[in-house]
Amino acid sequence: RASLRSVNDLDATPIRPVDVVRVEEFLRQHYVGGVSDVVALDVGGWSTPFAFRHDARARVIRFSTLDEDFRKDQRAAAYRTSALPIPALLEVGQALGGFFAVSERAFGDYLERTDAPALRLLLPALFALIDALRDADISGTSGYGSWGASGIGSQQRWADALLSVADDHPNLRIHGWSHQLNHSVPAMRAFREGHAALADVAPSLPDARHLIHSDLLNRNVLVAGDEITAVLDWGSALYGDFLFDVAWLWFWAPWSPGWSGVDLRQEAARHFETSGRLPERFEDRLRACAIYIGLDGMTYQAWKGLWVDLDATAERMIEVLGS
Repeated sequence: RASLRSVNDLDATPIRPVDVVRVEEFLRQHYVGGVSDVVALDVGGWSTPFAFRHDARARVIRFSTLDEDFRKDQRAAAYRTSALPIPALLEVGQALGGFFAVSERAFGDYLERTDAPALRLLLPALFALIDALRDADISGTSGYGSWGASGIGSQQRWADALLSVADDHPNLRIHGWSHQLNHSVPAMRAFREGHAALADVAPSLPDARHLIHSDLLNRNVLVAGDEITAVLDWGSALYGDFLFDVAWLWFWAPWSPGWSGVDLRQEAARHFETSGRLPERFEDRLRACAIYIGLDGMTYQAWKGLWVDLDATAERMIEVLGS
């Protein structure tokens, strides 16, 4: 579902296959002993992760052709709070023909795999996380949209960041998506309608500027009971309207069948009203973010050739446009 529209990242794909044997050999040499329990984890979109223990401490190591996402993780770690638990990134370096990053390992179930009762139990923690993102001090950074390790956003205004979703820049990681999109007539139609609707509203939206994770699903949020135990992988992070992360959960909710019956848009509005922090033009802003999210998801799915997912996202886009 997610994409990553960073520029100058043409080679941002996992390095040649890295197996447990190679990783264990590297770790034993790197740490000079004390390494055990090396196992492969669910493959990430832009890196290859493995769990291990070093002197009995649980760790994760990831490998990629670039260190940019790892550097973003380092920057994001400064925003860690009890409500926004970000595992410490302990080391970034070069190995096995690319880059690696070692982090503390967190444990829990994936947020998107919870059922409705479990999700309801998690709502206070989930909205506390959203509030923490909203309140993060990003005064030492600049710009909107995708940002790199420098902390500089790619756009000057939030509207520009939203509308840039239609760009197929040669330096995008997913360059070529627009040609691929032509393979699906329903997706092309939904994309045109969605971007037109976004162009109508985006210029009038406030230039809200907050920290956005931009991928609070896809195995990036770990939960246990009523707690969020970790928020992982900041490679897709943005600067802009904090409601983006709410819209992310709302837009992709149908992909988590267990969430049926939980209206995340309504729950979010209730939370902000109760806390006295309901943002102005809540509905317009949330809907604009959701439209961008659908469009962005379609660019990635077209690029990857995920035709079934692409058509399903196009249908969801039409639903959001009619909401």
